[in-house]
Amino acid sequence: MIYVFKTSVFTDNDVQSLKPHLDKLPQTQWNFDLGDCDKILRIDSPQGVSAELIIKLLQDKGFDCENLLF
Repeated sequence: MIYVFKTSVFTDNDVQSLKPHLDKLPQTQWNFDLGDCDKILRIDSPQGVSAELIIKLLQDKGFDCENLLF
């Protein structure tokens, strides 16, 4: 499943603070496009990882996160 999120992650330091948490998601590849106006987070993950889980993970770390694809 591919997810695309609008986030409030603005800097490489923000990405590095999230990296250990995103890396724990099983069989998941992810990347940020900080050059995009929506600071896009793209995640390619098996179906066991939900958009809600990813949103909660970012929100728990103090970032806004909104699913752009449903």
